Amino acid sequence: MFLVMGMTGRVGGATARHLLAQGRTVRAMVRNREQATKWADQGVELVDGDWNDAAAVERALDGVEGAFVMLPAVWTPSADFREAKSVIANYVEALTSAAPPRVVALSSMGADRISGLGMITALSLLEQGLRHLTVPVACVRAGGFFENFLYGLHVAQGGTLPVYYNPTNRKSTMVATDDIGAEVAKLLSGPAWSGHRVVELGSMVSADEVATQLGEVMQRDVKAFAVPRAGWAAAFEQFGIPKGQTGSAEAMYEAVNAGWMDLGVEGTEHVAGTTSPRDVFAAAHKAATA
Repeated sequence: MFLVMGMTGRVGGATARHLLAQGRTVRAMVRNREQATKWADQGVELVDGDWNDAAAVERALDGVEGAFVMLPAVWTPSADFREAKSVIANYVEALTSAAPPRVVALSSMGADRISGLGMITALSLLEQGLRHLTVPVACVRAGGFFENFLYGLHVAQGGTLPVYYNPTNRKSTMVATDDIGAEVAKLLSGPAWSGHRVVELGSMVSADEVATQLGEVMQRDVKAFAVPRAGWAAAFEQFGIPKGQTGSAEAMYEAVNAGWMDLGVEGTEHVAGTTSPRDVFAAAHKAATA
């Protein structure tokens, strides 16, 4: 039995799929059972609760062989990241009390740093918090998700993919969420280890390459266009971030453009992604037109 947090999201869902494909038993902690009906239909055990309740997390950990934990995405964190700190404290309390045989945590490239990260600061704090655990822990530092470019299927009809990567030909670490799920499942169910590990996950890809592969799926020429820095706030507001609260997202992309999503941080392992942006776009396009 393996506990998977965030199963209704992309990474948690991908992790569950890979574990189920291995014939493993999976448990999920959910706030809304209706949103997880498809997982229950596949045999996933659902338990009520969420990451804001340490006692609920501890109950969900009962008897598991391993646990996958992650933080909820917060695009407008408070200045002191108290939302993330609260969840991390709950995790540490529950994982200390329940002490599962192993823990895998979703982190991000750049989480080895402690400042200048924007939203990624939350994951740096997560890694720091989990270092206090005595159980085996693996932090998976994933690159930027290819799925974050899926808006291109709708907005790139005119041949342009607006991005926040600048310059667009500079490569940074990117990965498909299915590859993250595969690696997490492998860590959870594979050979045991001791101590703490950090796995860099992804391959070096540029926004230009993403745009080209999007164009191949759309059967048109698509070029990446770097959104001018002065226009970032307005663009993020169009994605639903409240006016005046886009700073954390802006700081994250500034850090990406500064180069901290390169591979090769000392003391880490590296796993390359096997799913291309083309694969992600093609699957989404097929699903939308089925």
